[in-house]
Amino acid sequence: MITLSTHVLDTAHGTPAAGIALALENAEGVVLFSAVTNADGRCADLPRLVAGRYRLVFGVAAYFRAAGVVLADPPFLDRVAIDFGVAGDAGHYHVPLLVSPYAYSTYRGS
Repeated sequence: MITLSTHVLDTAHGTPAAGIALALENAEGVVLFSAVTNADGRCADLPRLVAGRYRLVFGVAAYFRAAGVVLADPPFLDRVAIDFGVAGDAGHYHVPLLVSPYAYSTYRGS
């Protein structure tokens, strides 16, 4: 089985993004898992995966509004969706998200 982890960093404030809602979906858009990041911006208990295509969706506008950031209506970034694929039958995939109200980046971490 393939393990998955994520870590969300708030680059606008230079802190982990604690309390950001996220969902893991399969290729058909079925939600496999949903949770909120912990104080370190991480999410425990993400399910193990099999090879295939997936999407992580992060509720960034709600997070920044809860942090007191005034956003336009509609916000520039509401939800950030990261489509990614996993191959093989073993290994670890780390999908970090670095986010601000107006930009984000991601990569395959370790």
